Amino acid sequence: MDQEGKSKSKRNKFQKFLSILGPGLTAGAADDDPSGIATYSQTGAQFGYGQLWTAFYMLPFMMGIQEACARTGLVTGKGIAAIVKQHYNAKVLYAVVLLVVFANVINIGADIGAMAEAAKLIIPLPFIVWTLLFTASILILEIFTTYKVYAKILKWLALSLLAYPITVFIVQMPWLTVLKATFIPHVEFSFAFFFIITGVLGTTISPYMFFWETSQEVEEVKQKKWMKNGLPSIRRSNIRAMRIDNNAGMIISEITTWSILVVGGTVLHNSGVTDIKTAADAAKAIEPLVRSFPHAGYLSKLIFSIGIIGLGFLAVPVLSGSAAYAVSETVNWQSGLNLKLKKAHGFYGIITIATLIGLIINFVGIDPVKALVYAAVLNGVAAVPLIFLIIKISGNEKILGEYKSGLLSKIVLWVTFLGMGTAAIAMVYMAVK
Repeated sequence: MDQEGKSKSKRNKFQKFLSILGPGLTAGAADDDPSGIATYSQTGAQFGYGQLWTAFYMLPFMMGIQEACARTGLVTGKGIAAIVKQHYNAKVLYAVVLLVVFANVINIGADIGAMAEAAKLIIPLPFIVWTLLFTASILILEIFTTYKVYAKILKWLALSLLAYPITVFIVQMPWLTVLKATFIPHVEFSFAFFFIITGVLGTTISPYMFFWETSQEVEEVKQKKWMKNGLPSIRRSNIRAMRIDNNAGMIISEITTWSILVVGGTVLHNSGVTDIKTAADAAKAIEPLVRSFPHAGYLSKLIFSIGIIGLGFLAVPVLSGSAAYAVSETVNWQSGLNLKLKKAHGFYGIITIATLIGLIINFVGIDPVKALVYAAVLNGVAAVPLIFLIIKISGNEKILGEYKSGLLSKIVLWVTFLGMGTAAIAMVYMAVK
């Protein structure tokens, strides 16, 4: 094969790879939402490189839990709530749905508040104006665009994650210390340490991601017309493509997580900033990216704000959408972002209600930046029983047949469950002892 032929073959492979990316990439990008950025930044500021190892060790757990969720949706053509409704009792179903809706609404409120705080750094309009503008924009985008168009928008919004990895290579970095902290776990037996580590785990391995990726695989099945006699017609090649998509999304997510932790530890902690109280404090983390430019302080705020706002537009619809899928499947409503409003009133109604309640939360006096961290910790606690449920579903031959979890998947899922459960229990123990 000549040089031109080799070049064309590489382009075709890359284009094929890009065409595979979908629910996994979106879930991975949405995982680094404003709550994630705030939690990782606070972790780096408070503990330096002390929790940097979590990014490395969480990657296989993220891959494992999201692969199980995606495989479940792809093979069954049903979301998690629909499967629970069919195979488990009503108490389990209602507990699962209430848990994910409650956690998601809190997270929606925290993300909208963070978007407004970030926007105020650039254009100092009143907080209420920005929250209303963002809420209205998100609802219009989610309700009145088709799934195909919306999925493309979500992919491009993921590019706003690049500011932190770029900053890593601009800052003067103690690389030996960083690499050691990346691979060797460090634990402090204090409430503050376990509170933040529960938040790091919760904003990384989040309940809304479980429901979202499962339901988005169902959307993909419907869009590609793979349904036959009420079940998806799936081949091994489809499972492989799903795993490539999922793993790519999770790897990108954890590279970003690691980068935010490193930048927070290097720029904030090492300069004496150990508590992030405002969006402006968090924005200081990427000042090295623009230090040589005029008006560096404003430029760093601009880049930070664009990232927070872009990721908010990505994450809030994922949060409200996953809640809507859960409720709709429970009460047998038509659901799906591929449906128009007139065919899925209930589904879009839940999206609207969840988003509006999230908006209202911003006016009960909770600090927007701190709310992001609290939302992450809530997710860390809520994820534990949901992971146990996913272990049971994904390993059930009656539900997934030949595509049930194998030994490796089961080991990874159980270790994830035990790790997150231990962190949550340790946090509570440290708080009450």
